[in-house]
Amino acid sequence: MSTSHSPAQTRWAPRFFLIWTGQALSLFGSSVVQFALVWWMTRTTGSATALAAATIVAILPQIVLGPFIGPLVDRLDRKRIMIVADSGIALATAGLMLLFWFDAVQLWHVYALIGLRSLGGAFHHPAMASSTSLLVPEEHLTRVGGLNQTLQGVMAIVAPPLGALLVMVVPTQGILAIDVVTAALAVLPLFFVHIPMPARSGTEARDGKAGSSYVQDLKHGLQYIVRWPGLFGLIAVAMLVNFLLVPSSSLMPLLVTKSFGRSALELAWTETAMGVGIIAGGLALSAWGGFKRRIVTSIMGIAGLGLGVFLIGAAPMDGFWVVLAGCFVVGAMQSAANGPIHAILQSAVRQDMQGRVFSLVNAAATAMMPLSLVLAGPLSDSFGVRTWYLAGGAVCVVVALLTLGIPAIMNIEETRTDRAGEVPAQPGLLETMEPAVQGTAQTAPAD
Repeated sequence: MSTSHSPAQTRWAPRFFLIWTGQALSLFGSSVVQFALVWWMTRTTGSATALAAATIVAILPQIVLGPFIGPLVDRLDRKRIMIVADSGIALATAGLMLLFWFDAVQLWHVYALIGLRSLGGAFHHPAMASSTSLLVPEEHLTRVGGLNQTLQGVMAIVAPPLGALLVMVVPTQGILAIDVVTAALAVLPLFFVHIPMPARSGTEARDGKAGSSYVQDLKHGLQYIVRWPGLFGLIAVAMLVNFLLVPSSSLMPLLVTKSFGRSALELAWTETAMGVGIIAGGLALSAWGGFKRRIVTSIMGIAGLGLGVFLIGAAPMDGFWVVLAGCFVVGAMQSAANGPIHAILQSAVRQDMQGRVFSLVNAAATAMMPLSLVLAGPLSDSFGVRTWYLAGGAVCVVVALLTLGIPAIMNIEETRTDRAGEVPAQPGLLETMEPAVQGTAQTAPAD
């Protein structure tokens, strides 16, 4: 199967940004609906357990099904996957909208919608990420990554207050209707833009599309990651960073109220500061493009994340402004870390493997969330909420510095093969990397 002309040889921007704009509108609708559903559960149940259960329902499909969805993304038409996923989410949302309309909604209905939205996202996100490298020239991937981070920052600032305003003046079914409309606006452009299918190559080409089974594709995806020390090591670093930093977001309400004696207003300021930081970092990355070696920009961002989290934990009792500064740094460095990593994966990973790789990366990173939260709660109760910020931030900086000494990761872009070729065995690099991986014990997307 052959691909169409390279995006570098065509007018790529109108095609890509037609899809991107639709996806941005859909993200806006999803963010507002998320706020409305959380508010409805809070008002209806008043139960922390109910909210925690909703979080579990939202992440389980990503963790459990993500690795098995990747081969399907690589085998099937990615544009059709996005159309079906977005349409399915819209239909499920429309169903819940009708239940609210007839005042027949129950808590399990909301859980079902959350689970279905997560399942749709498990298909949509790797399909969109792997399609980006087919539509955007390689030299612009980092800037597009920065633009995506900027969008996340804007949503973080705009969606909560807008959602709060809407829940006061619009019934829940009306807010759900907004999401259905924005989902339709995301699906519509996909019918008018051609997304080429990557050629199946290497072992899979020898097997042939018809002869290569789903199980073989899944096996090839795992082998592809394991046999590439740089990619395997980068995933391990991402997992560790998520493990270290995810609790900092969940513990923020306790830090603001117990350590600083502040109110919900100051908690909102921390979220705003982080959102402004994400926007600033994303705009800077879009304009600058990062260092020539993308991995250097990402490691700088990881170190900056650690410094920002450490700064939050070290803020004096009368220096709440230091917490806000730390939140801004965390937001800006999140853009610096995540944008180039996505660009690395989109440019270095074989195009016919990207669905599997993105699914596995997302599943591995998400799997760290419940584990780190389970550990962070008791430790913070025993040693103080600042402890996790100080220890997690410091270790994150150390991880970034150690990564600079791992050739397999630092040379990930230079050691890549042609996207149509196999990743060669690199025993020397693997031996160099193994002690670092074994000696490690990840906060973020996600996209």
